[in-house]
Amino acid sequence: MSWFESFILGLVQGLTEFLPISSSAHLRLTAAFAGWQDPGPAFTAITQIGTETAVLIYFRADIARIVSAWFRSLTDRSLRGDHDARTGWLVIVGSLPIGVLGLVLKHHIDTSFRDLRVIATTLVVMGVVLGVADRLAARDESGGRHRAARERKSLRELSTRDGLVYGVCQAMALIPGVSRSGATISGGLLMGYTRAAAARYSFLLAVPAVLASGVFELKDAGGPGQAPMAATLFAAVIAFAVGYAVIAWFMRFISSRSFMPFVAYRIVLGTALFALIAAGSLDPDAGEGL
Repeated sequence: MSWFESFILGLVQGLTEFLPISSSAHLRLTAAFAGWQDPGPAFTAITQIGTETAVLIYFRADIARIVSAWFRSLTDRSLRGDHDARTGWLVIVGSLPIGVLGLVLKHHIDTSFRDLRVIATTLVVMGVVLGVADRLAARDESGGRHRAARERKSLRELSTRDGLVYGVCQAMALIPGVSRSGATISGGLLMGYTRAAAARYSFLLAVPAVLASGVFELKDAGGPGQAPMAATLFAAVIAFAVGYAVIAWFMRFISSRSFMPFVAYRIVLGTALFALIAAGSLDPDAGEGL
């Protein structure tokens, strides 16, 4: 992998990690269309450490408050009903599904899940799911001709059940094309949370899972079938800088806009991939292996 490839892939990671369009799919597609080799799951996991560092900094006040309340609740049982302490516990609970499935499905994540036909399918299917969830949220917020607007839930109403559902949604993102933020935001909207609450919790929930995945993949970085370590770290730095700017923009965007532009993008991209593969213009295994 050249430094130019590392820069472009880091840029793609930073631009797509927090948008509901799947960063892992875009890294895979960038390599395929550019004629490069697939950077591999270790590269993806480690560059995600860069983007998650952006989350840690952007949401530093929230994270510091949650971590502090959680640690204090370990010794002070009266704090376990505190919103921040509960959020800390629910983030842990919600991280279990992706941790377990990540280990069980590791072989498929590294191989068959990276097939471009799988990515095309998940782009379209999850695009439709996000679209349905977004329309339901819009209907609730605006009301209808025959009913008043319905109040959507904030994160203060997050329950253990909802925390587990969020975790299962996040685990779906082990398949490239699903999108970690897209799946968890869709789950949040379908459970009745506001767009802002669903997006904020999506980012917070991702922190332990992504950091753990990156650390786990460190042992494979730079090894056979993986991108060089120096290039991977360079891409992670680029991803951090770009990712921070994207978070700030995205949180402003969803405060007044819907997710429909991302829905349309996913469906168009997935459909285009199917067409290119069917026409023989794109090999579903294009760019695989370093």
